[in-house]
Amino acid sequence: MTVWQAIVLGIVQGITEPLPVSSSAHLALTPYFLGWSDPGLAFDVALHLGTLLALVWYFRHEWVEMIASAWRIATTRRVESVHDRRVLYLIVATIPGGIGGLLLNDLAETTFRSPAVIATSLIVMGVLLWAVDRWSARARVLEEITLRDAIIVGCAQVLALVPGVSRSGSTMTAGRLLQIDRPSVARFSFLMSMPITAAAVIVKMPDALREHGASLPLLAGVAAAAVSSWLAISVLLRYVARHSFGVFAIYRVLLGIVVFATLASRA
Repeated sequence: MTVWQAIVLGIVQGITEPLPVSSSAHLALTPYFLGWSDPGLAFDVALHLGTLLALVWYFRHEWVEMIASAWRIATTRRVESVHDRRVLYLIVATIPGGIGGLLLNDLAETTFRSPAVIATSLIVMGVLLWAVDRWSARARVLEEITLRDAIIVGCAQVLALVPGVSRSGSTMTAGRLLQIDRPSVARFSFLMSMPITAAAVIVKMPDALREHGASLPLLAGVAAAAVSSWLAISVLLRYVARHSFGVFAIYRVLLGIVVFATLASRA
């Protein structure tokens, strides 16, 4: 893999990870469309290190508050403040994704990366995202999220193991179904993505280093992912404060159709 290819994949990862369009689908489809060799799931997950760095930096103030809350919970054995509850809910929401990743890892590396599976997931999830967002009320904010909400959104995160579904897409759709407003569900989705992303990087980074080494392409890809992720997070949080998820749903359906058309032409 060249440095240029790694940078392209890093930018693709960085931009699409926060958006409800599936970064895993784009990372699998980019080499497919450009005729490059697939770098594999380990390299894709290594690029998530860039996204992880962007998440830590962008939400640094909230993470400092939640670390303080976690320490307070551990020492007092009580959950009292909004930040205390948020820490608890993020822990609960992370558990289903961790279990799903352990059970479905082999499928995620093989069967789920099929272009036909990706195209189907893109279209189906796009329709669901549009429909749920269109008809859900906008009454609840981040501070009103409950333990039940955290469990449901956490379970929805498991679906993201299928490329094309999208972690942010599945969690935001679940949140909108629970009538949480767009800015709040987007923020909660980003916060809950950090633990699962960190776990995936820890597990897969050794594989990526064995396959690619601490090479310039890998480092360039991670750096590109970090910068583009930070920009994508900033833009999305501003966008959803005023607009619906409709544009992302349309994009998903159109991309799925393009993939099916490409498969048909190459058959």
